[in-house]
Formats: sequence, structure tokens, C-alpha cells
Amino acid sequence: MTAGPVPRGVLDTSTVILLERITDVLSLPGEPMITAVTLAELSVGPLVAANPQEQAVRQLRLQQAEADFRPLPFDAAAARSFGRVAASLRRGGGKSSARAFDAMIAATAIANDLPLFTCNPSDFENINELDLRPIPHPDQLRD
Repeated sequence: MTAGPVPRGVLDTSTVILLERITDVLSLPGEPMITAVTLAELSVGPLVAANPQEQAVRQLRLQQAEADFRPLPFDAAAARSFGRVAASLRRGGGKSSARAFDAMIAATAIANDLPLFTCNPSDFENINELDLRPIPHPDQLRD
């Protein structure tokens, strides 16, 4: 990992969800990007919400992401990277199927030679080749 701001980088889904609450803007890339996999994950949110209020919040988040980002595709290069990511996870003792969305997001970042920014770095442990950039989680900051 290298220190300091970078011009471009991929945000994982949890970071997109927390984006408006992140106070350390210098920990974010200058040009934040998302993957098509993150857009897919966000698309599930309104459909599984427990109540109409939560459904509305999640729908708004999805629409905001669609308006703010042009997602990187999960293409052939990402699919090849996914094989290496899944193998890394398996060698690290994890089940790649249990973390399939995270693995696909990581593979897309790797295929595009971009760092991955996340508030949940443990979701991406044991992934070789990934340039992981942890972001302080807003719920774990102390005053």
C-alpha cells in the first residue's frame, strides 16, 4: 500500500453506502469509481428492505449511485482476475463463494489496475495482487 491521495480508485459497496458519512475525504480517491457488481448489490437493497422507509432510502442510494458513477464492467479481464482472486481466497482458508461479490469487485479493480478503497478491509483479506486502501469506518471513529 502506498500513502497519500491517488487520482482514481474503486469504492466497494459498503463504502458507497457509507460515503456520505465518511469525514476523512483525503482517504478517498480523487476520482472514485464503482463496479457493475456494486451497482448490482445496490439494486438488491430496495427489493429486500424490511419496511417502506428503508426501501425508499435504499432506492435513493441506488439512484444516486446510478447518477454519480459510470460503473466499470465485469468483463473478460475481470473474469480472468477473478480466477486468481478466488484461488488466493481459497489458499488463505476462505471460501470464495461466500465472498463472491467482494471477490468480483476486487477482480474488477485488479483488472483495471486500480486500488480498492474500503471501510471493511477484512472483507478483502488474502487477495493477492489487490492494492487495498482502508478508509476509516465512520462508526469506529472516536471523538
